[in-house]
Amino acid sequence: MKLQTETSQGVAKRAPEKVMRLSRLGSFHQSRLSFMRILTRRMTRENWTFSRPVFAFDQKGVGHAIYCAHTPDRTYSLIAFGHDLPADQRSDRVIAERWDSTFTLFDGVPDDADIARLRQNIPLQEAGRVTQKELSVSRANRSVRLWDHVVSRLAAGQQPDAEAIAKVGYLMRTTAVYGSGKLGAADREVIADRPECAAPFQIEMLSVFLTRTYVRDLVQHVADQKGGDTTVKLDADIARGMGIGNSTGLGMAPFLVNHPMLFNNWVAAREEAIATVRNLPVATDEEIATFRDLLERSIISASIWHSEHPIQVAKLAQLRADLATLAAHVAQIDLRAANPWDRLYIWIEGVLGEDAQECLASLMLEPYGALVDHLADQMSDRDRNAFRINGAMRIADLRVILQRAYGWALDIDWSAKEQCARAWYVSEEKLEPRLGERFEEPIAPYEQPLAPGRDAAALYAALRDADGDAPLATFLLANPQHRHIVRRAQIVDRAPYAEIRDNTIGSDLMPIDMLRCKLSFFGATHFDPRSDRWVRICMFGNAPYPEELQTRYADDWSYPPRAMG
Repeated sequence: MKLQTETSQGVAKRAPEKVMRLSRLGSFHQSRLSFMRILTRRMTRENWTFSRPVFAFDQKGVGHAIYCAHTPDRTYSLIAFGHDLPADQRSDRVIAERWDSTFTLFDGVPDDADIARLRQNIPLQEAGRVTQKELSVSRANRSVRLWDHVVSRLAAGQQPDAEAIAKVGYLMRTTAVYGSGKLGAADREVIADRPECAAPFQIEMLSVFLTRTYVRDLVQHVADQKGGDTTVKLDADIARGMGIGNSTGLGMAPFLVNHPMLFNNWVAAREEAIATVRNLPVATDEEIATFRDLLERSIISASIWHSEHPIQVAKLAQLRADLATLAAHVAQIDLRAANPWDRLYIWIEGVLGEDAQECLASLMLEPYGALVDHLADQMSDRDRNAFRINGAMRIADLRVILQRAYGWALDIDWSAKEQCARAWYVSEEKLEPRLGERFEEPIAPYEQPLAPGRDAAALYAALRDADGDAPLATFLLANPQHRHIVRRAQIVDRAPYAEIRDNTIGSDLMPIDMLRCKLSFFGATHFDPRSDRWVRICMFGNAPYPEELQTRYADDWSYPPRAMG
């Protein structure tokens, strides 16, 4: 059945032509439908319990630990290995060979034989091999100066400097969290039918959630070993303010192009939620209070969000100014009047920038978990037939699809150098996706098919003289080079948010927009680009720790507490 962008209510979902532009995708913020928050809600709702049956480390933090998450039906175990890593071997690059800590999320509770096997493989990461009992493989490095600061202060009987911690936000950052069959780990199909894995990336998010607890416990252990009886326990509020960092490069960008149905489902769920809230005729006092509170905390978040990259510095300046304008406007209007959220959204769309617009779009969802949270279970891709080409489709019908979904690309002169200045390829040396300059480097023969706009235009041109009543199968038999874009076009016909509607190889491409879009769905905050091609973020900052899930509200943690303002 063809997916529609309209709801049964008055306000439709926003058009793909608007939402799927890179500048807007690169302005997305975390929301109720972000994967970290989906996980913490479930853990709280289902009363998951946690245990740490093993924690064996020496004074340098070398050893291993096991952290167990007990769901109503099964147990998942994070197995963490700590290493003594020389400073000159510490690197965030994918091609690194050693790390401060390495991890796997195990399906069940490991026995001694499992630990022995994993000790030989997990520290090696790509050079090791795992089995279907392992659901993810990951690694992390210390933020050395902050780690040493925290250890020294605790060992001396003092709490670490809160300002120093807030500036960095984490004591360790992951450089990869692999799942879905990587290195021999379990394929997605192994866990897809489990309720706790219905939403995307829940295994990876659980791994990071437990890793954060491990980091807190390990820094305390190292401080205890150094300071002995003079050591103090890390303040709970300070600990809660620390998340897990992540360093992400271009490897993440192609994911959005290579998984069109999955990407559609993420964006479609978010757009359905936004439309649902915009269609509400009234807001209660409690709902308005929740919105106002989280708007104020969003302003705090923007104020403590730091970056040194010129692009993000400019975006942050505009976001801070726009949020101040939004707050002033909200203070003046009556949100108890009819259609408050639709009126507010229409206002901001005409006055403020895309970053603030998307921040508001996320904020409007916050009071309405009962109306939108169920959409989380629609965000995975369960359509096994999505990639099957319909060869019986008439060529005339495909032309219509191309005009509707790729009209923006049909108007581009793809022979102009600035329109095809870049090429995506996989670096043999770095073993990761790269974006090169097509006319300056000999990379064209190695180009990956990550320019659907250009390919759609080429297909449209190839169909110009074809018989409109002929089936596509006839055309593809003679022109098999167009199969991949025919498949994409047919997917977009059913899934309107499946395709980025911008040039992904032009000279003005900002890959950071693709990274931020995906990371916002993870639930990341405080994007800190180090170039237009890689970014550092924080995950689970201010979230409850496992032992706090039942005593602290486990869903608004992504907005900083007022005390940080």
